[in-house]
Amino acid sequence: MQLLFFASAFCDPCIQTRAVLDHVSKLVPAATIAELDVARDVTESERAGIRLTPTVIVLNNDNAEVFRAEGVPTVNQVLVALAKAV
Repeated sequence: MQLLFFASAFCDPCIQTRAVLDHVSKLVPAATIAELDVARDVTESERAGIRLTPTVIVLNNDNAEVFRAEGVPTVNQVLVALAKAV
């Protein structure tokens, strides 16, 4: 299972999302978290249809999207999404 975290440099909610994902990574060490900067990683951001930051996308083992959160997700939301990805 993989989490894609789309962020931008001057985004206060992105800081909060980083903290949520850091907590999740301690609870679920098997989850891979990739942070992408929308200004630097333009192709990936466009391909994912990112409209705002932060956006978190959870992919299952087949790389199919099972969850998308625009804005700051809660730890519980991310954990439920990871359970769906298994």
